[in-house]
Amino acid sequence: MRSNNSNGSRVSWARGFMALFAIVLEMGLALATYPAEAAPFLYVANAPATVSAIDTATNTVVATVPVGQNPEQLAVTPDGTHVYVANANDNTVSVIGTATNTVVKTIPVGNTPIGVAVTPDGTKVYVANYGSNTVSVIHRPGNTVVKTVPVGTNPNGVAVTPDGTRVYVANISSNNVSVIARPGNAVVATVAVGVGPVGVAVTPDGTHAYVANRGSSNISVIDTASNTVVGLPIPVGNGLFGVTITPDGTHVYVANIQSNTVSVIHTATKTVVKTIPVGTTPIAVAVSPDGTHVYVANNNSNNVSVIARPGNAVVATIPVGFFPAAVAIGP
Repeated sequence: MRSNNSNGSRVSWARGFMALFAIVLEMGLALATYPAEAAPFLYVANAPATVSAIDTATNTVVATVPVGQNPEQLAVTPDGTHVYVANANDNTVSVIGTATNTVVKTIPVGNTPIGVAVTPDGTKVYVANYGSNTVSVIHRPGNTVVKTVPVGTNPNGVAVTPDGTRVYVANISSNNVSVIARPGNAVVATVAVGVGPVGVAVTPDGTHAYVANRGSSNISVIDTASNTVVGLPIPVGNGLFGVTITPDGTHVYVANIQSNTVSVIHTATKTVVKTIPVGTTPIAVAVSPDGTHVYVANNNSNNVSVIARPGNAVVATIPVGFFPAAVAIGP
């Protein structure tokens, strides 16, 4: 009897194992039919006239694209097919086709274009012209300027709300932010902020705009419903410039040029929760679509620091071209 029970247990165990193996095999075959999602590409504007394309899966430069003179800022379209690069010294915007990493069009705009942003629907591109105190509105896919909007003095940073209804423009020398309403493209509000606002980013829910004030080394927070500054300015590092917000809206990352650091602001408390040492003269910052990494362009060390989240530690440094001034990441 003991022997028969033992044999029966072995048979039952074998049948159970084979059934489990079949289930695991089926799941594996099913998963194999879905290819791994490709990592996004990072684009870095370098002086005097190039853009580095970086594969974020390997943190390596896969292409160097010649563009206009002194590229300042750049933006990737929502579908990832094109990159728009503001070339400050030749008053143009270069359009890079990401499939070939070549310039497919060059668009004349205003004087000294610096800031650039693409609407969420991908139909318009807004370019802040520092030297002519205007914003050029480019229509896609034709890539023609359809309107020029007067704003404050020396506009630099530009950001579009997630719903595409408003554009926020940081004006360095008038210490304010112009609010452009879409689709009419008229300035509907001017918001006084700190000294020397250079960068602006809007939260994913569209409720607040964070403005980087270089002259006063702090961040102003604008309530987009009322277009008024709420709360006290948030002190960060010295000479801040670039600013970005995580996809979940919980944290803001600020590049501090003179401090060689990145400040991390918790949006719920409006306080700096960490300061991260990076390269020399960090000027621009971008966050990956999944929120797991932050990329920092270090202007005077000719590289990009890669910060891993949520630990907020630098995990890689990527050499790029000379004097990287901006970073933007694809979808």
